[in-house]
Amino acid sequence: MKIYTGKGDSGKTGLFSGERVSKTHPRIEAYGDLDELNSVIGALLTSLEEGGCDQPDTLRLIQSDLLHLGGWLAVSPDSDRANKLEPFDKKKIRFLEDAIDRLQLLLPELKEFVMPGGRASSSWAHIARSVCRRVERRAVALREGAGPKEQEDPNLQAALVYLNRLSDYLFVLARWCNFRHGMTDAVWDK
Repeated sequence: MKIYTGKGDSGKTGLFSGERVSKTHPRIEAYGDLDELNSVIGALLTSLEEGGCDQPDTLRLIQSDLLHLGGWLAVSPDSDRANKLEPFDKKKIRFLEDAIDRLQLLLPELKEFVMPGGRASSSWAHIARSVCRRVERRAVALREGAGPKEQEDPNLQAALVYLNRLSDYLFVLARWCNFRHGMTDAVWDK
């Protein structure tokens, strides 16, 4: 399979549903930022030290969920291809909530604003969190600029909730990456 086709040389690209759109189309922006988030999570994975850590498995499942979500962002809701995608359901959201709850049980209570930093893995988790927030904003803009059918799409709504929980998970993970190495969070010195 060739990597380059030349089809995008004019500034247009194809959606999974077949339409050709500008590379600045809100749908392309959303799943482009989602791709960036998945790449940053890959960097986070490489920074996690081995041994006694179940987070790499959790992060790989999240990466898989993000590819699934990318499919939903890359298809128009009226397309026949939307019917071929597996629904983006609330089980994925519950998975993140459970992961957050498990990590929070291990962490000291948060009483101040945390400054990003500490261990490399913590810093990567904070970068992933901030990119995730951008993806969430892009998905909200996509929904707000869409027609009524897409605004009511349960898959897009579940994806928005998932992205919101994912940024929470990445924040808690950043704290956990420092904590498990005996580092306290750097806090904002007001």
